[in-house]
Amino acid sequence: MIKTAGLTKKYGDMYAIQNIDLDLDEGDLFGFIGPNGAGKTTTMRIIATLLNPTSGEAYVCGNSIYTKPKEIRRLVGYMPDFFGVYDDMKVIEYLEFFAAAYRIKGEERRKRCNEMLEIVDLDFKRDAYANTLSRGQTQRLGLARVLLHDPQVLLLDEPLSGLDPRARIEMRELLRRLGQMGKTIVVSSHILPELADICNKIGIIDRGVMTVNSDVADVMQQIRRKIGLHIRVTGDPQTAAEIVSNHASVDTVELVDDQIIVSLHEDETDYSVLAQLLVEAGHGILLFQEESVNLEKAFMMLTKGTGVNF
Repeated sequence: MIKTAGLTKKYGDMYAIQNIDLDLDEGDLFGFIGPNGAGKTTTMRIIATLLNPTSGEAYVCGNSIYTKPKEIRRLVGYMPDFFGVYDDMKVIEYLEFFAAAYRIKGEERRKRCNEMLEIVDLDFKRDAYANTLSRGQTQRLGLARVLLHDPQVLLLDEPLSGLDPRARIEMRELLRRLGQMGKTIVVSSHILPELADICNKIGIIDRGVMTVNSDVADVMQQIRRKIGLHIRVTGDPQTAAEIVSNHASVDTVELVDDQIIVSLHEDETDYSVLAQLLVEAGHGILLFQEESVNLEKAFMMLTKGTGVNF
């Protein structure tokens, strides 16, 4: 659905992006992570045919940005970080205006606008003036607008920016549903945890260079070479910690209050024997849990020393 090869944009001697390679399939939800000014918006604008690259190539559904920009625009829905709404238009009028621009006519236009309001859960605001919406409602209206022509690809630039916690949760759930509908989605953010639970692919960009570009599962596997455990037992935790530390699979053991924090050696995956040793020593198991690993931790490990600064 989206493929770029060596995508580069220069302004004078400065690189906005350099050699960006992407390969996204139908239904992929790609999290594009990086600090402000890293090159996320530049990349998305090039894919949307709103900006010409200095070199490199990009394809959307097999269409080149150089030879078939009109075809690409029919296939893409691009939502910038900030966009204006017309003060004198109601929500439904706003959508109908843009539906007309997409040459959606008559009954089909009304039907399409109503469907989009339902998808983004904004039907109750259909007769409200667009400039009276909250930030979260405005973002959902913007998403409804880019969905009007049923694009195969969505390019969403910081759609979660400035939203309150509830609105962020609602927007993430909406993005999940769109992915389940088969849309290929590129969603950018400078805050890593915002995208941790919804993406199947992740890209981390800094100063125009992609430092990480992989499936989320592969990223997790890279940092999962050392498993951490959290253990709580009945009885003396110090004695339990000594029992665990003597096993060959264990690298380090730390006692924090009454909790035993265990780090296994690299590539050790079977730690069931540790629970068995504790039980045989007379300890009851209150907690025996593998330490969760999220994308934020993955980011810190995979970009260590790359100069990325959040």
